[in-house]
Amino acid sequence: MRYISTRGHAAPQAFCDILLGGLAPDGGLYLPESYPQISRAELDAWRKLSYADLAYEILSKFITDIPPADLKALVAKTYTAAVYCHTRNGGDAAQITPLTKLEDGLYTQELSNGPTLAFKDMAMQLLGNLFEYVLDKRGESINILGATSGDTGSAAEYAMRGKHNVKVFMLSPDGKMSAFQRAQMYSLQDANIFNIAVTGMFDDAQDIVKAVSNDAAFKAKYKIGAVNSINWARVAAQIVYYFQGYFLATKSNDEQVAFAVPSGNFGNICAGHIARQMGLPIARLVLATNENDVLDEFFRTGVYRPRTTAETNVTSSPSMDISKASNFERFVFDLVGRDPAVVSELWAKVDKGQAFDLGATVHWSKMPDFGFVSGKSTHIDRINTIRFAQGRYNVMLDTHTADGLKVALEHRLPNVPMIVLETAQPAKFEETIREALGQEPVRPVDLMGIEKLPQRVDVMAPDVEAVKRYLVERL
Repeated sequence: MRYISTRGHAAPQAFCDILLGGLAPDGGLYLPESYPQISRAELDAWRKLSYADLAYEILSKFITDIPPADLKALVAKTYTAAVYCHTRNGGDAAQITPLTKLEDGLYTQELSNGPTLAFKDMAMQLLGNLFEYVLDKRGESINILGATSGDTGSAAEYAMRGKHNVKVFMLSPDGKMSAFQRAQMYSLQDANIFNIAVTGMFDDAQDIVKAVSNDAAFKAKYKIGAVNSINWARVAAQIVYYFQGYFLATKSNDEQVAFAVPSGNFGNICAGHIARQMGLPIARLVLATNENDVLDEFFRTGVYRPRTTAETNVTSSPSMDISKASNFERFVFDLVGRDPAVVSELWAKVDKGQAFDLGATVHWSKMPDFGFVSGKSTHIDRINTIRFAQGRYNVMLDTHTADGLKVALEHRLPNVPMIVLETAQPAKFEETIREALGQEPVRPVDLMGIEKLPQRVDVMAPDVEAVKRYLVERL
């Protein structure tokens, strides 16, 4: 399997070569030259597998430059009930991502049972093991530069803490995450972890990461790597739980399902799009945004209009407070027939902060083929949805999953199971849970009192050169 850039000006690469790099040298994102197609016989065989064995079968189609026995061992080491032990609602930890039945044909899928209580752990734990394996084989080191709106940072840091040959520099928007999210990151005292709080929004932090990644000389000299959702390995790992959710919600591979996905950076639902392209019987992909509805606007109108920092709302589902969706470029590449010249032209506008409109183009006529619908949820919507889920189903939702459920209920299809991807546990958003329900969310024992731990963070202006100096001084 070789990987190509969405912009078309990078030589095809093997998986291990793109694992450590993030953006392609031409500024694009890597995707497989073609998506592997899953046969009915494979679907039938996979239905019986454990999560780790399913992950191996899927990932081995995308990772062909790691010996099969080594890949199988890495996957088996990652996906264990001991790592994903924070199950709730009576879920079976051995399933790793169990379903919670709300009513006939309506489920949530637990993706936040890992160490940081967020779905990012599903991919990041694997990424940590892959990084260590490849770096050891090559005798190399890497300095990870990332940006987080809440959950990516802690998931990356928990996956990479203590790993040899790896340092992590994580940017986050100063004061914009929940107290729990800040504590998860800033309380880590590992010598290879560095936190930078940027005085701005997530998009300012993400822009810094992209600017550094686009400085080829700096990136090469200081061995800068990426763990943000622009990293292909994360998307590949997330494909697995769509297959697992499908198998758990159906009795036969003749059935279809729908998935509802809270979306900020488009990485999570991009994995669903790829699973569908591979042949997983997904009838509909339901994209849910919060008040920052740039993606909902696109799927309704064909207009992709990134917002400025000043136009980005600070909301009670903060991990989706994003107005430039990094992974969206991967989907548009497929939508425009995998034509890199079209993508380059469109993102020349995006990189200048401009909008583009596909609504009147021939490409828009292909949109129904991809199965997307969308909607948005506001603060009052998520408060009401959290109350509804607690009252009707006796299930407590976090704010992002509430956005997903709200939009899912607007887009159900008859006789098609709807699976809402749970993106985090309610314990990460105590303030909003108190507002909605007048009670505290249950918190795992090992994370009690985390906000009281000493915190280690440096506050900086959103200045690319200053961040570069900060990195160099600590290498």
